[in-house]
Amino acid sequence: MNLRTAFSLATFGIVVLPTSAHKSTFEGYKVYQIEVGSNHEASLKSRLQELPIIELSHSHGHGGASTLDIAVPPEHLEAFDALNFTAAILSEDLGADIAAEGPLGPYPAFDDFGIPGLSWFDSYHAYEDHIRYWADLHSAFANNSELIQAGVSFEGRPIQGIHLWGSDGRNSKPAVFFNGNVHAREWITSMVVEYLLYQIVTGYENDTIVRAALDNYDFYVLPIVNPDGFVYSQTNYRLWRKNRQVRDNTTEVGTDINRNWSVGFGGDGSSSSPGSETFSGYAAGDTPECAALMEFAQVLAADKGIKLYIDWHSYAQVILLSYGYTCDDFPPNIERQIDLAAETAARIAQPYNTTFDYGPGCIVLYQSSGNGRDYMTDAAGTEFGWGIELRSTSYGFVLPAEQILPSGQEIWEGMKYLWANM
Repeated sequence: MNLRTAFSLATFGIVVLPTSAHKSTFEGYKVYQIEVGSNHEASLKSRLQELPIIELSHSHGHGGASTLDIAVPPEHLEAFDALNFTAAILSEDLGADIAAEGPLGPYPAFDDFGIPGLSWFDSYHAYEDHIRYWADLHSAFANNSELIQAGVSFEGRPIQGIHLWGSDGRNSKPAVFFNGNVHAREWITSMVVEYLLYQIVTGYENDTIVRAALDNYDFYVLPIVNPDGFVYSQTNYRLWRKNRQVRDNTTEVGTDINRNWSVGFGGDGSSSSPGSETFSGYAAGDTPECAALMEFAQVLAADKGIKLYIDWHSYAQVILLSYGYTCDDFPPNIERQIDLAAETAARIAQPYNTTFDYGPGCIVLYQSSGNGRDYMTDAAGTEFGWGIELRSTSYGFVLPAEQILPSGQEIWEGMKYLWANM
């Protein structure tokens, strides 16, 4: 892999279009994937700034070529085509893709375990139903779990989840710490995290792999750590990414929680502009969500320590190791991490042949300063500080509901291997 080919979209200054008070449908928006390598970067930057486009994703891709995914509103399609970029059409109508996700589902009936069965994963769900789901998981596993709260969001919603433990009791083992929906629009992340929870709760009694994992580690799981942004993405603006924090001296709303951690804060791959999708905030931890997560991590680190942290994202199909803030330095155990990530990716591929790349995030995806996995590695002493970007299709962030269960199933195969071998 080329250690120097980090491509940072933060340099492009691309921002989300202004939102209105009503729900945005994105009808008629086309999604393009631009081949950055075939365009001069400086020219690409200046020419894209002329159009009100939406940043979706950027990566090196499995073959090493940098790509940029954008959505273009219908009234600017002709102007975009005139730029004559080397680009493929990923979607003819983003609004139709969003409609294809299906409506938010009802709360399902309970199965024999006293919780909603696999039908929970037939659809996406309202935020309040997620809260209820975690409570039902706890009730079904009452002797080995508790509901937890790490803090409170900018708009006052609890940042909450569940803590699971094994035969030696509560707080007796090193931590496995997961968080999902740091970025509001990445709905698949909380669903996949909940699939892992479901498998643990229902498998502990009879599955030797699950029992060993929970007997060896305390699991601390926060499926939705950006609740304000998540709710806004469901009610107003499906592609909302940041939190919903307002600040003095700007009309822009929101900070990227995954650029607000203290390790690498403010470096390349983040932005000081409040209108940017990668706006870092003005100081490390000046979002209540990130401040709460850092404090929660320090509590775990000071107790039994943290073995594994995974920050769940979509969409790139890649296992991200530290570091994101630099392409030149690596954790001391990087070779061990790469070996584990390689086999984890191989196990993920088994059910549906979904291919995941892996490696230090700055190299295999892009530079991202102030992210969670780097903080967990350097400031919380985590042995394996990872981020995982889930399956990618032409649908991008708006993965159809029928892909929720397969996405959970393939990740489950990877996690079983990782927990048993880390």
